[in-house]
Amino acid sequence: MNGMPGRLGGPGIGDFFQLFRDGNARTRAELISLTGLARSTVALRVDALLTSGLLQPAPDAASSGGRPPARLVINPSARLIVAVDLGATHGVVALTDLNGRVLESVRDDIRISDGPEPVLEWACDRAEALLAASHRRDAPLAGVGIGVPGPVEHSTGRAVKPPIMPGWDGFDIPDFVGRRLGTTVLVDNDVNVLALGEHASVWPSVDDLLFVKVSTGIGLGIISGGTLRRGAQGTAGDIGRVQVPMSRDSRRPPGDERDLEAIASAPAIAAALAADGVPVYTTADLVALLSQGDARAVRATREAGREIGEVLATVVNLLNPSVITIGGLLARASEDLIAGIREVVYRRSTPLATEHLLIVPSTSRDFAGVLGAAIMVSQHFLSPTAVETLIAEELTTKTAATA
Repeated sequence: MNGMPGRLGGPGIGDFFQLFRDGNARTRAELISLTGLARSTVALRVDALLTSGLLQPAPDAASSGGRPPARLVINPSARLIVAVDLGATHGVVALTDLNGRVLESVRDDIRISDGPEPVLEWACDRAEALLAASHRRDAPLAGVGIGVPGPVEHSTGRAVKPPIMPGWDGFDIPDFVGRRLGTTVLVDNDVNVLALGEHASVWPSVDDLLFVKVSTGIGLGIISGGTLRRGAQGTAGDIGRVQVPMSRDSRRPPGDERDLEAIASAPAIAAALAADGVPVYTTADLVALLSQGDARAVRATREAGREIGEVLATVVNLLNPSVITIGGLLARASEDLIAGIREVVYRRSTPLATEHLLIVPSTSRDFAGVLGAAIMVSQHFLSPTAVETLIAEELTTKTAATA
């Protein structure tokens, strides 16, 4: 979580709350020093945040003798989050706290190609079952976060011409799920969600990170300055659509300049191997060959890594990340994909950009998607504007009750 360093000139309660977002406990004296607010004003804002449940006494700071607790921290249990990670053939639904800690979860085989209504009904059914079985079933929801395997206009939560999601184009996901679960719903593409999860769980101190997913498609999530960068319409990082030029690292015939996804995704590698007579028809077949160390599959996967590296070398020169993490089925199945990427990026990017650059496999594994979806909701729910609105609504309700 991002803090708000420095002295603030009379912040509203939403900005005031951001002082706790770095996870550190703070005393009232520190808050007075950081904000320049009067002691009485700080006391009023702290009391309002304690009453709302957003703050709590630090574990080692229980009150004594009638005095208020000395140190305060964010209360991650103030709300629950429903986090949903949808893939082409699987789905995960989890309940988390505001820190993204998974409390309960369920994973099922699904088919995203079945269309939005049956898939989202499944997700809502699983969420309701998890809530009903939870010992915290009465805790209010902060929202629902959903990652989907296709392009998304984040501001509306609608998928936009997703290639492997027939029937989803333009479908109003937030409205459908929101009517069922009665809360705010945020949607993003799976790579952005994975980038949030990887950043929060593995690289929280790194401000500039790229997450590359290589699976059925190829996508890039961009963390810059500690913040996920989506671009104007939410399409930032769509490197799968980048046309790859010829280079000395490519074994393609002259003039064969196609989109990266058509050259280096798992289905593209499998198709190229099949055309050469290798008995591989699906991504699962390719993964099986890689796990057996099949020389032809290993060679083709390393070549795909070089093609991806050709595109990433330019991205590295533009964005200058500290870390690139590679995720997806192929990265988990074979180190050769990452070896091919490293080979080209370290050679073709500028020396200064690669001097301290790490290119590593993702280690967040199975829960990166739901963690990222939860972080997306938490960042929204705990934003200055959202906190201002929450406290104002609670004050209005309290005033009406006593009128």
